[in-house]
Amino acid sequence: MSILARLKERAGLAVLVDPARLALRQAEELARRAAGEGVAALLLGNSFGPMDEEGVVARALRRHAPAVPLLQFPASAAQLSPEVDAILLLTLVSGRNPQYLIEEHVRAVPFFARNPGVEAVSTAYCLVDGGRVTSVESVSQTRPLPADRPELLYAHLRAAALIGMRAAYVDAGSGAARAVAPELVRAAREACPDVLFVGGGIRTADGVRAAREAGADIVVVGTLLERSGAPSVRSLALAARA
Repeated sequence: MSILARLKERAGLAVLVDPARLALRQAEELARRAAGEGVAALLLGNSFGPMDEEGVVARALRRHAPAVPLLQFPASAAQLSPEVDAILLLTLVSGRNPQYLIEEHVRAVPFFARNPGVEAVSTAYCLVDGGRVTSVESVSQTRPLPADRPELLYAHLRAAALIGMRAAYVDAGSGAARAVAPELVRAAREACPDVLFVGGGIRTADGVRAAREAGADIVVVGTLLERSGAPSVRSLALAARA
């Protein structure tokens, strides 16, 4: 079964693990919680360059959550890890920087030639305004789409689907001041025929539930779980299945 078919079947919460922000034992604990508390997928990655601990963390996540799909959310081809089930091959369609439209994909070709068992998932990545400048915006040197123009998001993601991209990821960015609004998620759902990821700025179980009810297949949280007093993984996973 393809990774997208598995995600459609498992639909719910995904936990984004950033090796640059979490110690190994914290990543292992998140993986154990993911395995036991109904998480649909684990994502590995951040918005910066190569990470020395990426392979170590990937192996730990796989060891502690062997039945949970492990996907990489890479910032560049230099980050790609053979330890994952699949890689979200992101095309930043909301921007016009050629590095993130085609250049990183060209650089990824040798990796996929060496690692035929790692699935590549062509993914239309749209950054939307989350109320503050995020790492993704700074690193990619692209402006996000406006938060009050769902028709623009629809057009970008529909164009991506028409040229064959298989998944869509709508992101307000790590640590965004506000999450992707339900009307934007609904527009993205209408444009995307396959798996729709939504993340950034989600701080509560109600926020997870709102994204799912608006049409997201996979709701991604990461920064939220790094904070003290964060809701439990179980409560978020239950909200994502409601």
